[in-house]
Amino acid sequence: MNDIPPSPISGHTGGRIPTDAECRGWWDEYGMYDHIKVHSELVAGVATNLAEMAADRGLGNTEGLSRDDFVQSVRAAGLLHDLGKTWSIVHGGNHSQLGAAWVMELTRNPHIAQGVVHHVHWPGELDTEHFFLPLAVIYADKRVKHDRIVSLSERFEDLFARYGHTERSRALVRRAHDQGKAIEHLFSTIFGEEIHEYPFDRRRLVR
Repeated sequence: MNDIPPSPISGHTGGRIPTDAECRGWWDEYGMYDHIKVHSELVAGVATNLAEMAADRGLGNTEGLSRDDFVQSVRAAGLLHDLGKTWSIVHGGNHSQLGAAWVMELTRNPHIAQGVVHHVHWPGELDTEHFFLPLAVIYADKRVKHDRIVSLSERFEDLFARYGHTERSRALVRRAHDQGKAIEHLFSTIFGEEIHEYPFDRRRLVR
């Protein structure tokens, strides 16, 4: 499912853009572990910064949303990207697919659900104009190690240590690393900022 190249979702879909309070309420409803909540707050903060940078430059808002709604849709996807994580830890299964199914049921918003289902790997073209939301969430997730914002290198050292037990798993981590670097380079180019050095404002990480 995650390797099928996605198609752009055109125009406003009519789905809901949940508030931070709603997202956190769903964390509790679906039993999210506290450490995953902390991680999700930080990922949402980085994604929010990226969305604000994009909005300032008129980029990525293919739905024609207001600036605030565009930024909040990216932020909500960051808050909800690991909604299925606790269930998958306890019961098994693909946490991104499970979380995306729950998010789609809760919001009827395919843009946000797309950000959740593809937050581990993006199977299509790295097109920030049509797919800004999922690419922002992928990159934000790769910049947060547990409860800290770190470089891609530090994040992937941890991922290799935790998940690189077989050749297949090591290959998947390397693939994710290479894609993360490519997204970082792309954001650096379109924003005119060295994103790997960008001081994501921690004051914005929790609202």
